[in-house]
Order: sequence, then structure tokens, then C-alpha cells
Amino acid sequence: MARVPLLQLSGISLSFGGEPLFRGLDLVVQPGDRLALVGRNGSGKSTLMKVMAGLVEPDGGVVSVPPGSSVGYMDQHPEMAGFDTLGAFAGDGLAPGEMYRVERAAEGLDFDPDQTVATASGGERRRAALARLMAQGPELMLLDEPTNHLDIAAIGWLERELKATRAGFVLISHDRAFLRELTRATLWLDRGNILRQEKGFGAFEAWRDAVWAEEDAARHKLDRRIKAESRWAVEGISARRRRNMGRVRRLQDMRAERAAQIRRQGSAAMALDSGPKSGRKVIDARGISKAYGDKVILRDLSLTVMRGERVAFVGPNGVGKTTLLKMLLGEVAPDRGSVQLGTGLDVAVFDQARAQLDPDATLWDSLTGDPGMRVSGRSDQVMVRGAPRHVVGYLKDFLFDDAQARAPVRSLSGGERARLLLARLMAKPSNLLVLDEPTNDLDVETLDLLQELLDEYDGTVLLVSHDRDFLDRVATVTVAMEGDGRAAVFAGGWSDYRAQRPPDETEKKEKTKSSKAKSKRNSGSGKPDLTFTERHRLDQLPAEIDRLGAEIAKLETLLADPQLYTRDPARFERATAALVERQTKLAASEEEWLMLEEKAAAM
Repeated sequence: MARVPLLQLSGISLSFGGEPLFRGLDLVVQPGDRLALVGRNGSGKSTLMKVMAGLVEPDGGVVSVPPGSSVGYMDQHPEMAGFDTLGAFAGDGLAPGEMYRVERAAEGLDFDPDQTVATASGGERRRAALARLMAQGPELMLLDEPTNHLDIAAIGWLERELKATRAGFVLISHDRAFLRELTRATLWLDRGNILRQEKGFGAFEAWRDAVWAEEDAARHKLDRRIKAESRWAVEGISARRRRNMGRVRRLQDMRAERAAQIRRQGSAAMALDSGPKSGRKVIDARGISKAYGDKVILRDLSLTVMRGERVAFVGPNGVGKTTLLKMLLGEVAPDRGSVQLGTGLDVAVFDQARAQLDPDATLWDSLTGDPGMRVSGRSDQVMVRGAPRHVVGYLKDFLFDDAQARAPVRSLSGGERARLLLARLMAKPSNLLVLDEPTNDLDVETLDLLQELLDEYDGTVLLVSHDRDFLDRVATVTVAMEGDGRAAVFAGGWSDYRAQRPPDETEKKEKTKSSKAKSKRNSGSGKPDLTFTERHRLDQLPAEIDRLGAEIAKLETLLADPQLYTRDPARFERATAALVERQTKLAASEEEWLMLEEKAAAM
């Protein structure tokens, strides 16, 4: 019997008292789909995912999940009432013999299953929620910013798990490298509608720019037609007593069409002012060490930071990156060694915990209540890089509307909180910028703009991030903290660090094993690794896998039409059956290829 889509949304509409968030939105998710869900901050990505998970009821439309299909959602703020430990929460619903799945996920995601819920941090709770989803293994996983609060090692583990799964998944993430590695198609949520491209996230920006170019060309053409018809209407009245009412109606229709077009949200008008230059040498740390009891944070690190450098700090969660930052800024004294700060430093800090924002304060008060931004005697203006600005006007630079100005900070999404913190940060001149996990929750366009601003910034940047793509695009120096007090300095970003660092023992073993296997395969001595038939089959399989993948993509495009079943049920059934058949063949071909590759390597 043919299988139907895992999830289908038909005519979904939703608003929260203001402008509609979605308008007649249609979406189909097929078995095995690997989808990136992208869109601007505030476009409704997280809300749409909650609609897909059945956690938010739309105002109109239908959410369909076939009987027997399982859909799992990773909650960003998991409710753990009634559970004593993170492991008990993550393993809820599993049979006793399946708890190994939770233990395996806990090891990969780096959290302690025995940690009590009452003492767990927000990041540990999120990792437990992700482990719970991975352990349950639903047919469709809905993952909203799963890499937040994960270090690079845990992100790598999650990448490998999602690559190996046969389940479908929908991903929201700010991490470009993560999306490029995992996705095969892209859902673009834009102004209440969803578009789909049968290519992974790597092709998104070119597609987005092409769609916008076509939209701009169509709008320009419509504007010209309206202008021409308007001129005819004015001139025609004086030339004729009776108007051509058909042309008048067409003009009215064109004006209505133009008015109904939804304007694209612009880019945030962010700017950085580096202020007066600092001294040439910003930080000079010599032989610094730090320990808390038996835990060694740092052992004998020397680092000189010069004006204009962008220094990235990388390493596992809990290794001590933030402690090192505080030592370099003079906030924490090292146990041994010395730190000398340069002259004329004006420091601005972006806090990963967003602790600088009061959740009960309004956006307005968050700006006017900051002593560094307050304009004497004016409650509606803030000082922005030395010049007074109206609060609402400055908030609009960061894509907030009039209604949000008096809303509480707690009503903002994670990306909107990050933009508000950037608004506070960028209002003040600085020449040393400290960014602790700035990329969390920001959309692709805002990340691009932030990178451009950092490129043009005349000051010095200290950066902590687990976003490999952002590190590669921004960092000029990388300080790698690898645990047990070990830290080393490398030129360049993340990829440069990985290329320069010596391999650890595990990597050495893997390289030796691979080298020996390759040498044995290529040598003419010993028994043959594969039969002639097996070798021929191994050569054929990559092309067969590519062909099946292309056929699956075409069938998925056809089945993505939400009206196909109503319009042509027989064609829908044939396409669904063909999709299942090809997916089965693809899985078998991939399994066969893997078996033959392993056999060749082993021999």
C-alpha cells in the first residue's frame, strides 16, 4: 500500500491580533525529507514549527498527520515538572531496555543524565530535550535551533547522527555549516507564505536573490503600467465625454494589486563606531595560568593581541573560554603570570546569556534606562554614537515596529533579543568589542551584516563562538582551548586551526588504519579484496544512487502540490507508490555500497 506524506498543512492562517503571520499557507513533508526552514527573525519560523507539531492551533486551515506516523518536536524551553533528573526526562516513554539510547545521546551531547532538574542550566535542559527526541526516533523530527548551547564537538556528533538517520527532519538553525551539511531541500518562510526549493541550504542565497530580482522586476513593470493607465485616464477625460469603463476598472484592479503586495522587510541599519583608537598593543598576557581547586582552566598561556585583530576562542563547553576572556580583560586575576592592558581602551560586551536585558522592561525602557544612552531631560530620545535619536526611530533601524517599542522584552523571540542587545551595544563608541556567542538566534541576513560590520570595524574583537562558518569569515587568530589547561594559538579561523593542529591519538589511529587498508588494496600481493562482480557493482552504485536521488527529488516536487490529491487522486497514488519504491531502492543501494566499501577496506 502506498505511503502518504508524513505531514501536510493546507490553507494555514494565523495571527495574534495584528497582521496575519501566515496567509493560506500550504506545506507537504515527505518521508525522508531533510529540510532547512529559513526566514527572517520574526517571520514565524518557530511558530510554524509549533503548528506542525500540533502545539499551536491555527486560526484556519488543516494540519494532517497520517494515523500511525510519529512527529517529534524539540522544545527550546522544555517543561520538566515531575522529573527528578535530566535522564528521567530524556528517557520518558522508553522501555527499560532502550535507556542505552539516552546514555549514548547524553555522551554525544555532553550532559550528565544524573544531573537533577532543579540544578540544571538552560543549556543542559535543552541538550536533554534534544537527547529525548533522538532517543525516541520519530519518523519526522522538528528541530528548532538544535545547535544552540552545543559546542563544536557536540555539533559534530549531532551532524553524524542526522546524516545516518532514515527519519525525515525539518531544521531551523543559524549555523550555515550545519545546514549545508545536512539539508537536501529548503523551505523559505517569507511574508506569510512558504516557498520550496529542491536544493539544500547551500543554494538558498542565490535562489533568494533570484526570487527578489524577479519580484522587483514584476513590481517595476506593474508600476509602469499603472503610470501609463493613470495618464490615459486624465487625458482621456478631457478628450472624450464617455470614458472607457473597462480600462478604468483595469486601472483600479492594478492599483489594488499593487496595494496588496507585501513589502519586503529591509535589512537592519546597524553600524559600529570604533571611537578613538586604542594603543597599538591591546592585551599582553604572559605565562598566565588558572585553576579552581582540582580543575585546571589554563596552564602557561602567552598571548599578545594587537589593535585591529579578531581573536576567536574555541573549545568544548565548560573548558573555561569565558574565564580566559575575563582574565584578558582584567576582571579575573590569573594564579600565575601577568596581563597588561593597552592604553585608551573603551570596551563593549555582548553577553551570550542576554543578562543585560531585563525581561520585565519594555524595549523603550531598555534603551532610555541605560545611563550610557540617556539624553538629559528627554525620555523619548537616546544618545547613539554621540547624536540624539528618537527611541522608536532607532528601534526601527533594528527592524522593530512601533507596537513593539512598548512591549516587554520577554515577548521577543531569541533573535529579536539579540538584535535589541546589538542596538544597545552599537549605540556606544568602543574600540574593544567582546562578543560571547553573538550568532545564537540571528537570521542569515543579520549574520551577514554583522560580519560586514566587523570587517569594517577599526577596533579589536574578542569572539567566542561555536559557529564554524562565522569563525572562518571573521577570525584572524584562533585560541584553541582543548581541556586540562591546554591552550594554543593559531593563525586564521576554524578551518585554519583544524588544518594546523596536530592530530590527536584517535585521529592518528584512524589515519593509520585508513592508510594500511588503502595500501593493502592497492598492492598486488595477497588475496584479492573483492571479486570481479563485486568490484564492478561497487563502481556502478554511485551513479545508481545519484539517479535514484534525482528521481526522488522530482517525485517530491510533484507531491509537494497540496491540490494534487484533490485534482488527480490516481496520479497522486501512482506518484506516492513510485516515491516509496525509489526510496526503498535508494536505501538498499546505499546499504549495498556501504557493505562493499567496508569489505574492500577490511581486506
